[in-house]
Amino acid sequence: MILKQKCQLLFKLHKPSLPLIHQANPIFNFDHPNHKIPIACEESEVVNRLKNELNAGMALEYFKYVSKSNSFNHTLLTYQVMVEKLGRHGDMDGVQYLLHQMYLEGINCSEDMFVAVISSYNKAGAAEHSLKMFYRMQDFGCKPTVRVYNHLLDALLSENRFNMINPIYSNMKKDGIMPNVFTYNILLKALCKNNRVDGAHKLLVEMSNKGCSPDEVSYTTIVSSLCKLGRVKEARDIAMRFGFSIVPVYNALVNGLCKQCNVKEAIKLLDEMMDNGATPNVITYTTILNAASELGNAPLSLSILAKMFVRGCSPNIYTFTTLIKGICLAERWDVALDVWHSMIKEGIFPNVIAYNTLIRGLCLYGNMYAALSIFNQMERHSCSPNLTTFSTLIDGFAKSGDLSGASEIWNKMITLGCRPNVVAYTCMVNVLCKNFMFEDAYIIIENMMADNCPPNTVTFNTLVKGLCASGRVDWAMVVFNQMEKFGCSHDATTYKELLNGLFKINSLTLGLELVVEMEEKGIHLDLVAYNTIACGFCRIGMPEEAPKVVAKMLIRGIEPDVFTFNTLINAYCKGGNVKLAYQLLDVMSAEGWNPDLVSYTSLIAGFSELYDFETAISCVYRMIDEGIPPNTSTWNILVRALVSKIGYVDAVGYLDIILVSRARS
Repeated sequence: MILKQKCQLLFKLHKPSLPLIHQANPIFNFDHPNHKIPIACEESEVVNRLKNELNAGMALEYFKYVSKSNSFNHTLLTYQVMVEKLGRHGDMDGVQYLLHQMYLEGINCSEDMFVAVISSYNKAGAAEHSLKMFYRMQDFGCKPTVRVYNHLLDALLSENRFNMINPIYSNMKKDGIMPNVFTYNILLKALCKNNRVDGAHKLLVEMSNKGCSPDEVSYTTIVSSLCKLGRVKEARDIAMRFGFSIVPVYNALVNGLCKQCNVKEAIKLLDEMMDNGATPNVITYTTILNAASELGNAPLSLSILAKMFVRGCSPNIYTFTTLIKGICLAERWDVALDVWHSMIKEGIFPNVIAYNTLIRGLCLYGNMYAALSIFNQMERHSCSPNLTTFSTLIDGFAKSGDLSGASEIWNKMITLGCRPNVVAYTCMVNVLCKNFMFEDAYIIIENMMADNCPPNTVTFNTLVKGLCASGRVDWAMVVFNQMEKFGCSHDATTYKELLNGLFKINSLTLGLELVVEMEEKGIHLDLVAYNTIACGFCRIGMPEEAPKVVAKMLIRGIEPDVFTFNTLINAYCKGGNVKLAYQLLDVMSAEGWNPDLVSYTSLIAGFSELYDFETAISCVYRMIDEGIPPNTSTWNILVRALVSKIGYVDAVGYLDIILVSRARS
């Protein structure tokens, strides 16, 4: 394997610099032929020049130069154009400078000017400064209007300054300014964002009572907020009560139903929309299609797509991406590829998200050949792969243990200048471990620190798991103890992997010490951990301890699974209590778990150890009746026990009689 060396990459964000406002010696030469200023400038000329100048700093220098040249006295309009330009570039110091100049020159501000200033502060994330400017309006000879109030309220809302919104609204009413629909919509959003949906509902009623008819935004705000809280029925009642049949409201309801996995009701809502004259749009269909895809219902997803076409609604790239994701979840990669090619035939060309979705689905299914084919297609169509693309492919190769494939993608990623993240590094650790290259895996972890991409707990868990699986538990313990040096804490998975490794090598003492350590650190054991410990006791010849572990698990409210029952059956059989083990078959069925090959093979081994061949054979009959064919291991256990008891010839004759009798019955 040849991995290209990863160079240290530094990413720095450089904020675009603008000339200082109070620069004494401007670097711009406005005496240049292209910058000559006539003796007297017209307002329109200055305005056009300021608007057309892309560089805000140069525009400001021109603004100041015109004033100093005495060829033009700035007006409210030129100040406003310059304020808006500086505001768009986030130069709020420049905005303050201009406002101060206006004040000194006695130029009164207009409503538009203050709206521009408030909007600029809003964009800069400084709503509090918007409020300060609002209180200075009188100094600039401007009175508050409903429009100014609305922009101020919206600025406060954008930063979730809920405690400031109500006082401003109260002040607005004191000023005798009547709120309009925009005001109410801002207040509705504020209440909903503050989880006061009931208050928003009351405000909706107040709007109607005061003669201000709620609009599309009003209804969509409250309906979508109720749906987010899971109160879909209430949201639907409100929508129907006010009789406002608009697509955004229906889309909010559809989204709410889909989040509750109630896809059937969402589909019914499509027909209701059509009946009420609200035509479902691509968002409506894509939302439902996404819900069906999340449930892995590929046929339903395809039927929704067909319904879109029938009703004349063209799917977009997001629709197809969602559909492909759902089909891949249903493990129908062949259908996913058919849909992919159909999408391109429809003239909808995939973006990087669509490519990543299909590649991920193919990798999950283990079809790396098809995944690479799509990756190559991506490059041919000038769609640049991103870190997710590379990480997904590396992970796919890692899961299949293909070191060559993973290395090739890694090298390509480095060549294209894409900096690996912790996921990509961890995938490489995984594939190296699967190829028993633990030294290289550890070097990767050390390189992560050098590359300012520190490994996380998952990275170390991957290495610990690989070491334990290969019997290198001693090395796994060293890595376990070094994790804190790398700033990583142990989690439940770390302990489970190490416990599994320790029990495999019959290291009971260390295993039990780890269990105690877990409890002391407050790391709760889950089902897998309990199963690992119980199975470990059976493996090291202490089956009597396994039921105690399971009992502790049940006391803590953790439901057992098939592995748990099989562990108990094995433990009871090894402990000589085979009858109790046999009774567990009925307990399994009662708990909703079906006995499997392991369950019956353990029982047959237990009864054979006691030479109770009649019951052992009845277990064989029972498993066959349940559609579980005995395998070679099952028959070997039974035959060996019979041979040791009655000899080879008699054992074969006994089995022939039993099987012939069974066939006749």
